[in-house]
Amino acid sequence: MTGETAHSLISKVEGWKLLNEGGVLKLNRTWKVKSFTKGLELFQLVAQVAEVEGHHPDLHLVGWNNVTIEIWTHAVGGLTENDFILAAKINGLPLHGLLRGKVKDSSTR
Repeated sequence: MTGETAHSLISKVEGWKLLNEGGVLKLNRTWKVKSFTKGLELFQLVAQVAEVEGHHPDLHLVGWNNVTIEIWTHAVGGLTENDFILAAKINGLPLHGLLRGKVKDSSTR
């Protein structure tokens, strides 16, 4: 996927950002969770969706309450439409009990 196409699709997945790491485009989103165990619960919800989709994001739990998810297609070394679909499905997960503050505001760092 070209950078231009990725920039046109990023608005479809609220809260996600485009990253360019060494020429590899990735989707990235960060949340603050209520506790370390709530972060693990969030990962479990994401894992269930990822298994169904057959598409597995990179999951990071930094400190005790900072969760970051990166999505990209390793096989092509960048983004595909499936990455945006997975991001949209993650956005649809019931995260209200896991996050600190408002869900809508959780994408800010």
